Amino acid sequence: MEYRPQQIEQKWKARWREQNAHRADGKSGKPKYYCLDMFPYPSGSGLHVGHWRGYTISDVWSRYKKLHGYEILHPMGWDAFGLPAENYAIQNGIHPRIATEQNIANFKRQLEEIGAMYDWDREVNTTDPSFYKWTQYFFVKMFERGLAYRKKMPINWCPSCKTGLANEEVVDGCCERCGAPVTRREMEQWMLKITDYADRLLNDLDKLDWPEHVKRMQRAWIGRSEGARIRFRLVDHDGEIEVFSTRPDTIYGATYMVLAPEHPLVSQITAPDRKAEVEAYVEQALRKSNVERQVVDKTKTGVFTGAYVQHPLLDKRLPVWIADYVLMDYGTGAIMAVPAHDDRDFEFAEQFGLEIVEVVRPRDGASELPFTGDGVLVNSGPLDGLPVEEAKKRAIELMAEKGQAEPAVSYRLRDWVFARQRYWGEPIPIVYCQVCGTVPVPEDQLPVLLPDVERYEPTGTGESPLAAIESFVNTTCPKCGGPAKRETDTMPQWAGSCWYFLRYADPHNDKEPFSREAVNYWLPVDMYIGGVEHAVLHLLYSRFYVKFIYDLGLIDFDEPFQRLFTQGMITLNGAKMSKSKGNVVNPDDIIARYGVDALRMYEMFVGPPEDDAEWSTNGLEGVARFLARVYRLYAQQVDKLVPERPSLTKLRHRFVATLTERMESFRLNTAVSAFMEYVNNLQQEAKDGLDRATLETLAIAIAPFTPHLGEELWEMLGHTDSVFEQSWPTYDKAWLRDDEVEIAVQVNGRVRGRLTLPADVSAEDAIARAKALPDIREWIEGKQVVKEVFVPGRIVNLVVK
Repeated sequence: MEYRPQQIEQKWKARWREQNAHRADGKSGKPKYYCLDMFPYPSGSGLHVGHWRGYTISDVWSRYKKLHGYEILHPMGWDAFGLPAENYAIQNGIHPRIATEQNIANFKRQLEEIGAMYDWDREVNTTDPSFYKWTQYFFVKMFERGLAYRKKMPINWCPSCKTGLANEEVVDGCCERCGAPVTRREMEQWMLKITDYADRLLNDLDKLDWPEHVKRMQRAWIGRSEGARIRFRLVDHDGEIEVFSTRPDTIYGATYMVLAPEHPLVSQITAPDRKAEVEAYVEQALRKSNVERQVVDKTKTGVFTGAYVQHPLLDKRLPVWIADYVLMDYGTGAIMAVPAHDDRDFEFAEQFGLEIVEVVRPRDGASELPFTGDGVLVNSGPLDGLPVEEAKKRAIELMAEKGQAEPAVSYRLRDWVFARQRYWGEPIPIVYCQVCGTVPVPEDQLPVLLPDVERYEPTGTGESPLAAIESFVNTTCPKCGGPAKRETDTMPQWAGSCWYFLRYADPHNDKEPFSREAVNYWLPVDMYIGGVEHAVLHLLYSRFYVKFIYDLGLIDFDEPFQRLFTQGMITLNGAKMSKSKGNVVNPDDIIARYGVDALRMYEMFVGPPEDDAEWSTNGLEGVARFLARVYRLYAQQVDKLVPERPSLTKLRHRFVATLTERMESFRLNTAVSAFMEYVNNLQQEAKDGLDRATLETLAIAIAPFTPHLGEELWEMLGHTDSVFEQSWPTYDKAWLRDDEVEIAVQVNGRVRGRLTLPADVSAEDAIARAKALPDIREWIEGKQVVKEVFVPGRIVNLVVK
């Protein structure tokens, strides 16, 4: 009768391996269900119990759907290229390939301990040439369609990682990976034109079953704005400066222009006597990150170029300044400054004594500067008296008549910097030929293999370590056969994770990235589970890739993940678990003491799965004791089963109804509470014996949470097949109705007694019984009952005077 979880768990893991129980071949005839974890990058520190939470959630849900008759695809793999793996290797003095192999072996061992129904036959690894061949293939396709291009531009540069970073990889001015302050550096970079998909990425969010906060984050990152493109003609120079403004109604309040320091026009329009000061300022600005330059409360700095532009509607010249609070990455890299109605412009104008002209006033007529709200136009000629929205349209019309503006849409989203000056990544499949120019590597020459090297540390010169390997760099042109040079930058860590979920559908295909039949059978993903930290980067990039692959005609869907669930973290002492903080709880230690199933169920019980939750060893011990009670209950009852009696039938149907509702609502923590309440009730009934239906129902229902124990309980009941070949229990609503209910009896609104009545009692009978209660008679005797109220199942209220 003693519960020995480790023995039970090893027994069933071995049985599942022998039977290949978790294989998904698509031939069962059942409807498919694709449940996916965000695959991990295999770090050297291994998995802690915080990681386990997400993997357990996905497995509980996969097994729950299996019991509902679905064939489940639940795969696992490794996101093993990129900065995290390379930085770990550098810190530990071990080659990235060796470190990655060791880390994957450890991660796989730990994930196998979970007892999840992973189909390991479909395992993928982004560092495997048979996988990254197709990552390179998609890059070539993007290049052929003009979506991959090379551009010299100022980029985010991490001096610690010694590589360029996408805007999305910079958090509060620091490298997302290493935390070092990011600077700016002008470099030739490979870019992906994700902006071509901005509208589709934005609009298609509406058709996804995703948490609203994640959708909001994506919408904010894409940042669609409607306004106007306005052109200001240069004075004493050829050309013009173009700006995008969401407030064309304020055009009469524009008093100066500001260019980003890195704007290409700066060097062309700067007056000779201003050149030294301007160049010094530009150099200083480029040392700062975009975040530093955007700090709201910092003192504004800037330099006058000596150039002017012509106001499009007034006989007026506007001075052209440069200032680091204007970024080349946003809009056109230039703004029309309206200091009366923009906080930053106002601070800048006051700092440098520039003109401030009020053109929008609050509707109550009170003047306040800077005023950024809605109102009516003043000091604006033909726009005076118009409300803001109407003035926007009229202002565009006035400038369009002069050929200097038109309606436009702008986005916060910028094209994706898709190159890294590092070793550990997919080589970019491009060669440079003096005759043919930039040439993609043909499909029959893919993959371009990442060479083995002794020195893989970043150079810091702006070149990848691959640039020093002559045997790699020197090649022949695929077009003309002449001498050529390979691209030596590698892809970012996101490259493989943008499409790995498609490869799971057909992981061993060496002729194409996947067969159309296989991917359209399994995809899109029905449930995707992972951390909210990927709400912008990974999810946005994956959606972009899938839309592109859809446009190639390779798949029949254009969104990868139909439903998304973002789980909360497990914290210890209020902080996210981290090896560097010394607050990691190792699941290996927990399993050795309490078993896998106890850890699985505790991870679900610790709190709402979408919220962060604090680790508690006491809570874990409580769950372990509960599972031991369940095991003992079966051990005591299986040999003396009794016929079903109504009290047990009612308990069972109510339990199934409650549990099913909580599962469907994804309230997995309260689902565990339902098990505990049910077992408590069964122990009360056990003195008179338990029936087979009661114990079979509990064994099936608990199996998604504790699969090893579920199988063991099912076998203890005499079954030779798997508990996961059964169906999720059902319930009859007739058993959910109460035969009797307890109601409160009130006199003048205050509870004076309680009464147990048949559930279907009439109002007349309920009131009569209430009046007959001894506790109530003393409150109504000698008084007139002026009102009688009966609320079925709740109260009788007698109003007396």
